[in-house]
Amino acid sequence: MRRDELKDRIAVVTGAASGIGRATALGLASAGARVLVADLDDARGAETCASIQAAGGAAGFVHVDISDESSIEAAAAEILGYGRPPAILVNAAGWDRFELFLENSLEFIDRIVRLNLLGPVKLTRALLPAMVEAGAGKIVNVASDAGRVGSTGETVYAGAKGGVIAFTKSLARELSGHGINVNCVCPGPTDTPLFRSLPEKMQAALTRAIPFRRLARPEEVADAILFFASSSSDFVTGQVLSVSGGLTMAG
Repeated sequence: MRRDELKDRIAVVTGAASGIGRATALGLASAGARVLVADLDDARGAETCASIQAAGGAAGFVHVDISDESSIEAAAAEILGYGRPPAILVNAAGWDRFELFLENSLEFIDRIVRLNLLGPVKLTRALLPAMVEAGAGKIVNVASDAGRVGSTGETVYAGAKGGVIAFTKSLARELSGHGINVNCVCPGPTDTPLFRSLPEKMQAALTRAIPFRRLARPEEVADAILFFASSSSDFVTGQVLSVSGGLTMAG
């Protein structure tokens, strides 16, 4: 992506306090976008903003808990208060915990679905009318290869991320006449705080299963997101791109 390609455009990135979201926010800022760092973690979100500003970019922090509808509404109002609609929306926030389905409580199931599916859906719905009125925009949803092929110990998470994939495809069809592209990136195992929270044996097993024999770096997943956010993907919509080192090439 060219350095000034996104100059003066507003880009919203959820989950931008760490991991893939943070790498994406930094990448968008380096291309000239004014990045709104949307996250529940105020301290680490501020750190992302500071890193962007230290590199000469523009950023602002928006507090949001994407599992809470009132928080989403407040965040959307703050985002739209910047005077023009976002040109780019990256739904990167998500959360999971390894646990077999028979061990899942109903509270856990509800939290997983709210965070990983309903949150992105509701935030997109809140920002979309302004994007439609502007007649242009890029929406990039971050799902997971678990949503494509399933994953033991992540059954509800996989279901929620599978929903994100289907949401992406259907929304792309609905918005094709409004100049808005909607695409989806599905990371495989990536070196993020969420991955490092897994048991060490599971981390090692997942890493061995990847044909490249290593984890993805957050920046490598961000590169796929940046492609969908850039003019290079202007004729691409409704697509799902796996970034998994070949782990799910046959999925």
